[in-house]
Amino acid sequence: MQAFKWTFVAAFVVILCFGCAGPRITLFPSASDPLREVTLEGTADDKIQVIPITGFISDTPKERMVGTKPSVVQEVVSHLRLAEKDEKVKAVLLKIDSPGGSSTASDILYHEIVAFKERTGKKVVVCMMNIAASGGYYVALPAEMIMAHPTTVTGSVGVILIRPEVSQLMEKIGVGVQVNKSGVNKDMGSPFRPITPAEENMLQDLADTLGKRFVDLVAQHRKLDGEHLATVADARLFLADAALAAGMIDKIGYLSDAIAQAKQIAGIDADARVVTYRRTEYADDNLYNTLTSAARTEPVALVDMGPLADLFALDAGFYYLWPQALGSR
Repeated sequence: MQAFKWTFVAAFVVILCFGCAGPRITLFPSASDPLREVTLEGTADDKIQVIPITGFISDTPKERMVGTKPSVVQEVVSHLRLAEKDEKVKAVLLKIDSPGGSSTASDILYHEIVAFKERTGKKVVVCMMNIAASGGYYVALPAEMIMAHPTTVTGSVGVILIRPEVSQLMEKIGVGVQVNKSGVNKDMGSPFRPITPAEENMLQDLADTLGKRFVDLVAQHRKLDGEHLATVADARLFLADAALAAGMIDKIGYLSDAIAQAKQIAGIDADARVVTYRRTEYADDNLYNTLTSAARTEPVALVDMGPLADLFALDAGFYYLWPQALGSR
């Protein structure tokens, strides 16, 4: 035991010494550290900036065992602001791998991307990776060109209202909740009692309105109507070939193809630099790295509940989300 203790101490000292002599090593990188530009390839002056949009789209920071991780909205907007300030950045490539998220967070990102384009005149290109469904597709809509990987899953254009319902369980265990309310609909959607038909209709109206907003934006940006729009509006999923046939995307290709298209659309040299922003240096960094900080600060679950854990973590509310994909994030 004593030998193990001194071995651990010696290893810790070596790490600290190496950190002083060589590349900077941060045991617990902070999300408050500034983002720094990293060149991934190319040597010319003009730049294409890669911005990853990964995982559940939210505007709420995530509490971690060590520190707090910025929300997806905060992180993406930080990248957009840096791209806006840099005159050498001629286009932005959004690398999307997301099943969507809350309706408001997805709409905020959509708005920020549109505003970025209006303020700067810079081009935006999207490359869809594994999943770009629902809110992941919503934020892609302002792009000049949307490219999907040959195996991308996209679509799920629509909204879902997620709310818990535990009244039957409470009845079985003999527990109830007493409510005093100022209006007849004040506890509409309460998990502690069955929903009434009138309440069901009102909630469905809300979902239909938010869903129509999404479909209308697809029609506006993708110039879809008639049969194509009706196919998209039923919230089905598409693989890349079907998405191309439906008019949801412009091309099928790989990340390198999307980079080449971004350079062409921006009218810049083929050897233009491809850059991104990180808080940590990585050896052998490349386009497929979506991290900005090296430390994994998420607590390890004692019991792995799989996708159920992600679903239970959601607050009640409206989501532009393909919830079945949550377990894969």
